Amino acid sequence: MAASVRELRAKIRSTQATKKITRAMELIAASRIIKAQQRAAAAAPYARELTRAVSAVATFSNVEHALTTEKADPKKAAVLVIASDRGLAGAYSASVMKEAERLVEKLQSEGKEVDLYLSGRKAEAYYNFRDRPYVQSWTGFSDKPEYANAKEIGNTLVRTFHIDESEGETIDPEVAAAELHVVFTRFKSMLTQEPDVIRLLPLEVVAGTEAPAEDDVLPLYEFEPSAHEVLNALLPKYIHSRIYYCLLQASASELAARQKAMKSATDNAQDLIEKYTRTANQARQAGITQEISEIVGGANALADASAGSE
Repeated sequence: MAASVRELRAKIRSTQATKKITRAMELIAASRIIKAQQRAAAAAPYARELTRAVSAVATFSNVEHALTTEKADPKKAAVLVIASDRGLAGAYSASVMKEAERLVEKLQSEGKEVDLYLSGRKAEAYYNFRDRPYVQSWTGFSDKPEYANAKEIGNTLVRTFHIDESEGETIDPEVAAAELHVVFTRFKSMLTQEPDVIRLLPLEVVAGTEAPAEDDVLPLYEFEPSAHEVLNALLPKYIHSRIYYCLLQASASELAARQKAMKSATDNAQDLIEKYTRTANQARQAGITQEISEIVGGANALADASAGSE
């Protein structure tokens, strides 16, 4: 019985240590998520207006650009999967992987070859464990991405379309990607983060409320030195901005998921501590009761023995 009580007390101490760790991680995530939300909110207007401006220029100019032109028979698609570098965030990375798998199956069913580009160690580990190929990966910045990280990723993805940002040169279209999709987690609220897919390229035309009315006078664009070179310089910036926005959304989602997971882990640890404490108290009480019964039984036996000798 004493050994059982010692084991339970050891479990209580171990669970208390785990609870301190999960509580600390919960507080760290809570302190960082406010800044992540602010950064995502601050980047949203620029990304939205840049998308609207580039879409409008592409729509109302007569210039065909490789990043805005739909290919007649697309054979290859590039997919950027944005996951986390660290775990302990619940189903955050698993949800992104499932969404990426659905997208890959859809593209392959359309007869397209898929090239995977990964952001985050969890995505890298997922495909390495399954021995599945990917073209390139980036790690080390999932919880606090910088614009330089988005630019590095964007430049690589632009080259999958075989576009040189300064010269606008193209090579064999048979080996170039015809589409670029991004799989990331969109931050809805502290309780809701949803995996999402956007098609980044070819650039989709502005529609809905952002499109001008029929009786509006459309602006007259004048490009220097040429419309093609203006688009060639502007479109990569659009790609960098959209990828940066996706990274910020994923960062806020990761921190929110980690805070929620660590809160759940802390609560579970407290429940275990209470369970082990009750069990230890019951075991200790049972041991005390047994000892008292043995003492009383021994005393009675001695009394009976003394009475018999008399």
